[in-house]
Amino acid sequence: MNYPNEWTQKEFLKNKKKLQKEGVDVVLVDTILSPIEKAETITYNPYEMKKYPDGTVFVFYCDTGKATLNRLKEYREKFPQHHCVSLKGGRGYWRKNMMLLDENDK
Repeated sequence: MNYPNEWTQKEFLKNKKKLQKEGVDVVLVDTILSPIEKAETITYNPYEMKKYPDGTVFVFYCDTGKATLNRLKEYREKFPQHHCVSLKGGRGYWRKNMMLLDENDK
């Protein structure tokens, strides 16, 4: 999979579901010490994050998505064995009740 610089919340949810079926971890990373309600997140901690398996996708978020997008090069250099993406719109655009339904869920 080719990883862009940013994922929207919808892209994050869709890709997380798809990649987890393939055995790839997709982790939402809190860089502002403000967890997103109803979302599983980890706090930015390079030491702990390097313990994730190679190929893990880290999706970084801040309040607006601008700071994490600007720091994406730094994250990619720090975690060369992982994929780094910024959450477009950050925490401010996260919709806590958004979910994706499979065709079978209708």
